[in-house]
Amino acid sequence: GEQKWLRMSGLVMLLPHGYEGQGPEHSSARIERYLQQSAEDNWQVVNLTTPANYFHALRRQMHRDFRKPLVVFTPKSLLRHKECVSTLADFGNGSTFHRVLGETAELVAGESVRRVVICSGKVYYDLRKEREERGLKDVAIIRLEQMFPFPRKTLGAELAKYPNAEVVWCQEEPENQGAWYFVDRKIEAALGEIKHRSARPRYAGRPEAAAPATGLLRRHNQEQAKLVDEALKAG
Repeated sequence: GEQKWLRMSGLVMLLPHGYEGQGPEHSSARIERYLQQSAEDNWQVVNLTTPANYFHALRRQMHRDFRKPLVVFTPKSLLRHKECVSTLADFGNGSTFHRVLGETAELVAGESVRRVVICSGKVYYDLRKEREERGLKDVAIIRLEQMFPFPRKTLGAELAKYPNAEVVWCQEEPENQGAWYFVDRKIEAALGEIKHRSARPRYAGRPEAAAPATGLLRRHNQEQAKLVDEALKAG
């Protein structure tokens, strides 16, 4: 609308999206389609992991002196996930929206971290749970909360904390879907700017598929466990 008719829009779309074993009709809001159409700051595309960031994304819509559509991907399971919480301070004075959320756990020194896993959305909680169960202290997880406009400098600043780490992009969607094709070269550019040891991210996720998701719960659980293992395992 802004390009064609010079009219700004503050439309907010909440799109159910999340791989929870409910089948192809209940898993994907087609992130890749929205990212393919993302250019010239035409809208904002987010996949959030905390209540506070969701609050600030909506608040930002109203407090800016301009309007841009906001596309929010919303996993159902995070509505009741016991780990998906924020403190009152995260909503108070001085708090703000975070395009990128860095590591929050106590790990080894940044120079000793062997792998950085970048992800977006609810797969973060699967990765964090498995990391805790394995007792891994040398794997950092960075959350890309806003996929477009892509926060290259902010992401680069987080990656610079781990100069010797391998960089992995982890997603629940099949390789030919989700954000992978969009973020691959953008993460590469961020790594190049900081002259990181890793030139490009490695992919960890489901293989290419014609359908968004399987309709079999057992197969879904197997696929989910495999992609989390690929993101965290040594090698």
